[in-house]
Amino acid sequence: MWRFCHINLQLKPEIGLIHKHYIKHNPMDSIVTILKILGALGVFLFGMKVMSEGVQKFAGARMRSALASATGNRFKGVLTGLFTTSLVQSSSATTVLVVSFVNVGLLTLVESIGVIMGANLGTTITAWIVASIGKFSLAKIAVPIIGVGFPIFFIAKGKMKSFGEFMVGFGLLFLGLSLLKSEVPDLKSGVKADEGVIANIQWWISILSNKGYLSYILFMIGGILLTLIVQSSSAAMAITITCATQGWFGTDAYEVFKISAAVVLGENIGTTVTAWLASLGAGTEAKRAARAHFMFNVIGTVWMLIVFPLFAAMVWNIAQHLPEGLKSAKKDFGASEVAFATAIFHTTFNLINVFALIWFVPQIASVVQKWVPSKDSEDSGKNRLRYVSQNLVDLGELNIVEAENAVRKMSAHTNEMYQGFINVFQSPGDDLSSEVSRLKKMEDEADLMMQDITEYLVKCSAHDIREEQAASITKMIRVVAELEEITDTIYRLVKLVERKYNKDHQFTEHQTKRIGEMTSVAGQALGAVDNYILQTVPPEVIASVMTLENQTDSMRKSFNKEAIKRMAEGDIKVEMIYMDINNQLESLANHTLNVMQASSLAAPPAS
Repeated sequence: MWRFCHINLQLKPEIGLIHKHYIKHNPMDSIVTILKILGALGVFLFGMKVMSEGVQKFAGARMRSALASATGNRFKGVLTGLFTTSLVQSSSATTVLVVSFVNVGLLTLVESIGVIMGANLGTTITAWIVASIGKFSLAKIAVPIIGVGFPIFFIAKGKMKSFGEFMVGFGLLFLGLSLLKSEVPDLKSGVKADEGVIANIQWWISILSNKGYLSYILFMIGGILLTLIVQSSSAAMAITITCATQGWFGTDAYEVFKISAAVVLGENIGTTVTAWLASLGAGTEAKRAARAHFMFNVIGTVWMLIVFPLFAAMVWNIAQHLPEGLKSAKKDFGASEVAFATAIFHTTFNLINVFALIWFVPQIASVVQKWVPSKDSEDSGKNRLRYVSQNLVDLGELNIVEAENAVRKMSAHTNEMYQGFINVFQSPGDDLSSEVSRLKKMEDEADLMMQDITEYLVKCSAHDIREEQAASITKMIRVVAELEEITDTIYRLVKLVERKYNKDHQFTEHQTKRIGEMTSVAGQALGAVDNYILQTVPPEVIASVMTLENQTDSMRKSFNKEAIKRMAEGDIKVEMIYMDINNQLESLANHTLNVMQASSLAAPPAS
């Protein structure tokens, strides 16, 4: 510690922030300072979490609808990402959700890249909020906001309760920013850095500064590490701007801004790690989406480093023309200009990066497809259907979106299996071994789906969610269990048909017609499931499916009665297979009705 202060004096004697003689440091001073900063950061992050959860509960349906509609148009995807991130104030939350959507097949890779680009734009709002500290008394508005939101949160119910939660989080976020500014030691007025830790940080900054491009790269790496440590680009941004305006990076305003801008570039890369980690337990497409996010941010950082001196000079010139009310007092060395210049830099950099690269989204997708090739095991079906992220990130109610998408995927998977059974039944003269093998794999995959979705829903239920969403989780667990029973039933039908063909048993034309009639009725019921899965099913549709189920029950009884009469004069084994097929088709229709009834109740209430 003594050595650092001595070296500091030798290297930068002209900086008024450094001691001019040896100082005996009290270790407790450093510890208390660090704890104060961590406490302020904790209030900020907790406020962001509470606000994010509140807005997800309050406007969750709108966000789900916005994300689901971000298809077919990359420009629409950018706006969707911007809108969603602005609401939840976390680009990581948006990108993790996008990775989940890609994982379950609701967004293509190309569509997801547009949303990720928009998420990068949405996160720039944080820089503007932090830059406003000092010009507006955040603490004065934060506490009243909490005062209004607190009773609403504890007294109200439903959406008003969620709105109160949002207000409390919003106030805590502002309060955390205000505390961060007040607790980070102010060194901009030539105040001595009495804490050893601060003196050492200043020493490192002085060592890394004034080395041209090498300095930019080193500070960029520092931004990456900072974001990895705090696991939030918004928090990293708040720390960066606060330290810059408090004089930690020096007192030459332009040089301080360039350091701050370089750190921000690193934070842009560091924020991609969250989505990367979320993709580890997901499928190939989800991994590709996470790599596309990383690639997009790295490309932007590379071209910005090339033009950094010119771009920084341009932004700094803009910052010099701020309205008088936003400019710094003379004693503040240009701290406000540094803060607003950093916000301008972050916003314009992301705007230009999006505009420059949005035209090359297909090319970016092509590169990441080569970067993360499809695995043979996925092509064969093995471990392919990890339809929900097992690395569950706490996104509040938006986690349930991923589960809902997985349930819809399982419903489509079930209908595909049923079509496979029909193909087998209608192809008596063909070699069915490969098709039966494919359907067996699909049945195994359905078992995996049920297990994954159920485990995921149990994890979701442990999070802070509304009562309605908890009920939705319970019903979804029932839905996937019924869907899994349907896939088991379909495979039993396939094996019955295969056994008939292998034993060279022949159905009469009358029997084939009867099974065809029953197959058609059961198929209509199953088709209704795919159309209305997890929606509020109109009563007439449920009544229609109930009629179809009753019809299959009547058919089973009638057809089996005929079969029993024929047993005395016909092939008993053929009649037994015929009756088994009838029984399985009736069972399938029964499970289908169960899905429709549970699915209708599982739909979350409209927002």
